[in-house]
Amino acid sequence: MTAGETYRLLAAQAPELPLFMQPWYLDAVCGEGAWGAAIVQRDGRPVAAMPWFLKKKGIWKYVAMPVLGKFHGPYLLPEYRRLDEEHRIYAELIEQLPRNLAAFSQDFHYTVTNWLPFYWRGFRQTTRYSYVVDLNRAEDDIWRGIDKSYRQKITKAGALVTVTEERPLTELYRLLEKSFDRQDLSAPYSLDFLQGLYGALSAHQACRLFFAADQGNGALHSAALLAWDAQSAYYLISGDDPALRASGAAVLLKWEAILYAKNALHLPVFDFEGSMIQALERGRRDFGAQQRPYFRVEKEWSWVWKWKRLFKSPR
Repeated sequence: MTAGETYRLLAAQAPELPLFMQPWYLDAVCGEGAWGAAIVQRDGRPVAAMPWFLKKKGIWKYVAMPVLGKFHGPYLLPEYRRLDEEHRIYAELIEQLPRNLAAFSQDFHYTVTNWLPFYWRGFRQTTRYSYVVDLNRAEDDIWRGIDKSYRQKITKAGALVTVTEERPLTELYRLLEKSFDRQDLSAPYSLDFLQGLYGALSAHQACRLFFAADQGNGALHSAALLAWDAQSAYYLISGDDPALRASGAAVLLKWEAILYAKNALHLPVFDFEGSMIQALERGRRDFGAQQRPYFRVEKEWSWVWKWKRLFKSPR
C-alpha cells in the first residue's frame, strides 16, 4: 500500500481531520500526484500523518502551502494526543519529510499546540491568527457582538439585495476578478481551478454559494463560497462589485453565512480564515470574531533560500 493509500485509510477513520487535509481536498488544490504524506503506524494501523504539497522551482524542491490550502501540519488520532506520544510521533513524521528539500513552510491547524519536536530539529515558528465566531452562543448574542456600524450595514443591505444561491459559479469568479482588479492584482487561481475545487466540495456536500442580487435590476453586488468540515465553517472565497460596495452586501453575506453555519449546519465554529493584513483584520474583529492563534513552521536547508528569506517582505 502506498503512502497516499494509507493516508486515505487514516482519513476514513478520522472524523476530526480538517477540511484542508482531506485527501480529496488535497487532490483538488494540489493536483493528482503533487502531494504526499508522512504516516506513522502502530500495530499495522495508521494513527498519525502529516500531508505536504511539494513544489519545484529550478533545481530546488520545497514544501509550501497550496492555493486555498489553509491548514496542514501533523494530525494524530485522539487516543495518541498525549504529550509524550506526540513527541515520538512528530519526530517520526519529521524523519519522513522528502529528502533534499530547499525549504519547508507549513501553516499548522490551530488544534496543533505543540511544535517542540520541530524546534528541536532546527525549525522556527511564527504565530499567526485566524478569526473565529463561537456559534455555540445564542443568535442574539452573536448579533450584539457585531459592531454597530456593521449591524447597520446588514440592515441596509437587507432592504436592497436578495440573498440566493441560484447563480452560477462563474459569477463568483467574475466578482472575485473585479475585487482583485480594484487592487491592481490578478486573481491567484483560474476559473478552471475554482471549478475543480467546487466540484470536489459539492461531491462531498461541503460547500454552499451565496449571492447578493439587487432587488431592482438583479445585478450582483457580492458573492461568497462557504466550505466546512465536521468542526468549522470557513468563509473560503468572496468577491464584490467595486461599483456596488456601498450597499453593504458583502457584510450581509458574511452574516448570512454565519447564520447558515449555525442554524443549518449546526457547527460550533465559523472561521473567517483571518488575515495578518491590518485593514482586513479590523473587519474580522468588527464581526465579533476572536483570535485563534496557529503556527507557521518553517526551515531552509538551501543557503540561497536562507538568503532570500532575509530580504523577503513579510506576508
